Amino acid sequence: MKKLIYLFTTAAVLAACSQGNQGYTITGTAEGVNEGDTVYLCKAEGRQLVKQDVAVVQNGTFTFKGVQDSAVVRYLTNKAPESSELAVAFFLENGNIQVNLAEYGSVTGTPNNDIWNGILAQVNPLERQMEELYETSTDSALTEEQREANSKQLDALDEQVIAIQKEGIAKNITNPVGIYLLKRNYYYLTVDELEPLVAQIPAAYDQDEAINSIKGKVERMRATAVGQKFTDFEMRTPEGKPVKLSDYVGKGKVVLVDFWASWCGPCRREMPNLVEAYKLYKNKNFEIVGVSLDQNGEAWKNAIKQLDITWPQMSDLKFWNCEGAQLYAVSSIPHTVLIDGDGVIIARGLHGDGLHEKLAEVLK
Repeated sequence: MKKLIYLFTTAAVLAACSQGNQGYTITGTAEGVNEGDTVYLCKAEGRQLVKQDVAVVQNGTFTFKGVQDSAVVRYLTNKAPESSELAVAFFLENGNIQVNLAEYGSVTGTPNNDIWNGILAQVNPLERQMEELYETSTDSALTEEQREANSKQLDALDEQVIAIQKEGIAKNITNPVGIYLLKRNYYYLTVDELEPLVAQIPAAYDQDEAINSIKGKVERMRATAVGQKFTDFEMRTPEGKPVKLSDYVGKGKVVLVDFWASWCGPCRREMPNLVEAYKLYKNKNFEIVGVSLDQNGEAWKNAIKQLDITWPQMSDLKFWNCEGAQLYAVSSIPHTVLIDGDGVIIARGLHGDGLHEKLAEVLK
């Protein structure tokens, strides 16, 4: 689970209105710093942090001052920006901002930062628990039952974090905090959850590239939502033969379209579950079609053998620009789309026990 306070997310987020021209003062403390150490104020450009200002720790504190026309997301780090070790996200806006720069830091003092800090206060304890469980899971002395218990507990904690993020978006969609959270977490939301939120986004974001991308995904999600007829596309098999999704879908069989990639760890962990499902139902009017987001054809072919995948596969080897993934608004993998014999989508995002339960229901 990615920490809410951590790196490499959206570009600057515009506020709906200016908070005045009195300027800002950031006053902070940082864990593990010495007198004379440097603290960096950075912005994100793509997946990199770019230095905008520096401050030197004096008497245990650091200070930044300036004037900001509108609230923007920025990052503070006591490491060189290129090290990418630790950065605390906050909202740079006019006013007095207090920062505790730490792994689970805090940022308070201005309207958006107070909202943001309230969300972090809910998430951080859950993140700590998850880190402890991750560390425990590496213990070679654990039994399979203990590992399974850890995994279920991690999933439960992850669901709690997602719920907090969703609530934060819903409550703050008209301010910079909600927009920031939406950009980071929209892929956790269903089309029915996203549509009313997108409708509330202020006009100030009409030219925001990330927001417009999300709006486009909402349109594609609606077109490929449960209850809609499947959308066809064409790719190639591992042998290079052209193949269409309609070669399998809409011909009487229930078809599970599995978006995955050889480089995707969660996909590989889920694959034994699909192998089991295929063995159980392949003779009961059921098919799986794998759609790979690989770039390297050999890596894709090797993974098919390693993971014991025996169902049809297709790919255009375009990574996240995969045509099928774009058409079905797939933002994270593994992702599944279940389609009935008439070509109507009946479920999305099925994994684990949920997949087996749904298959048992529709393949009686």
